[in-house]
Amino acid sequence: MNIDTDILPDILNFEPIYTPTEGEAKRDCARGCVVARATHGELQCKMKDSCSKLSTHDWLKGVPPFGEMDLYEVRFKNTHKAFYLNTTGIPLQKGDIVAVEATNGHDVGIVSIAGPMVMFQLKRHDIDPSTYEFKKIYRKAKMLDIEKWQEAITREHHTMIRARQIAVSLELNMKIGDVEFQGDGTKAIFYYIADERVDFRKLIKLFAEEFKIRIEMRQIGARQEAGLIGGIGVCGQELCCSRWMVDFISITTQAARCQDLSLNPQKLTGQCSKLKCCINYEAATYIDAQKSLPQLSQAIDTEDGPAFLIKTDILRGRLWFGYDPNDQIKVCELSPSRVREMMKLNQRGIKAPPLFGNRHEVDHESEFRSAVGEGSLTRFDEQSHKQHKKRHGHHRQRNHEKR
Repeated sequence: MNIDTDILPDILNFEPIYTPTEGEAKRDCARGCVVARATHGELQCKMKDSCSKLSTHDWLKGVPPFGEMDLYEVRFKNTHKAFYLNTTGIPLQKGDIVAVEATNGHDVGIVSIAGPMVMFQLKRHDIDPSTYEFKKIYRKAKMLDIEKWQEAITREHHTMIRARQIAVSLELNMKIGDVEFQGDGTKAIFYYIADERVDFRKLIKLFAEEFKIRIEMRQIGARQEAGLIGGIGVCGQELCCSRWMVDFISITTQAARCQDLSLNPQKLTGQCSKLKCCINYEAATYIDAQKSLPQLSQAIDTEDGPAFLIKTDILRGRLWFGYDPNDQIKVCELSPSRVREMMKLNQRGIKAPPLFGNRHEVDHESEFRSAVGEGSLTRFDEQSHKQHKKRHGHHRQRNHEKR
């Protein structure tokens, strides 16, 4: 397990707690912290921002806060974050563990953003500080608060597994994706997904008898579940929904069509089984670029026959035409202005010149190639055989010169 050098000196003398391997501190990426117990028995918890979900870089660090409002963003489990008001006046900074106000009892979280950056986060979440009722920060978490907090965390996984078993036994059409305990261990939030309305009366009664805590059922969507659980996308990076996205907008196949993407469900769907959020990132750019391209409703009539549109490079503004709609090898690249001229000739009842009548246009023929055949298993065998014959012939020639 890798531990950052900035926290390494502080945990060298720790005797680990809640750790699977002797001599290592536990990294809790769900809450973005590293937990270990010192040799004198004190439980230590330090913020680990690099593995936190929805982590935000404080690019206004060191800048004095705006106004008199003492607001802080507090991180809980996974993508659960909230804003709190420090009414006690105690000095707080990023990474401090605090006890905050809850509906019943108190919760424990980590200060993730302090200073003027909080105001930008409020604007991002459409929160008006003048009308919003912020909950309070009670104090910095004491050792007893941290002990109860960590004990509650160790119960979460077992509680989630047992809750799923109870839901299956009741034959409820729902999926429990995550469980988050309150810092004082008296309440738990059960995040679930359901396609239809679910009757929780019997389920909550069984949960309360089984776990001896207060129960809160919170419904989330498939995208929110992917953000809670996290993962790695096909791009090789962490999922956007768990890394930085807080708002989920609707995504349709029209966004894929305007980018000339293949409508393959296996390629367009993400780990949440919904259309990938990144499909919308460049959709507006492609829509604007398409306005400068000619709109073709049929093939262009040329002297050598009808020319079909084979491929379009929307961003570069280039179009490839060919006489065979199924042949992606023999194609000719044309500019939008040239295509418009050919369309005007057809509108006047005149056939356009042949595609390959100009030598300059034939030179563009090799710029676009189909990927068919590039994955052949024997494509390297012929090259290897030729190199072997060349080396063998060169070796025979050298032997002949020596003789």
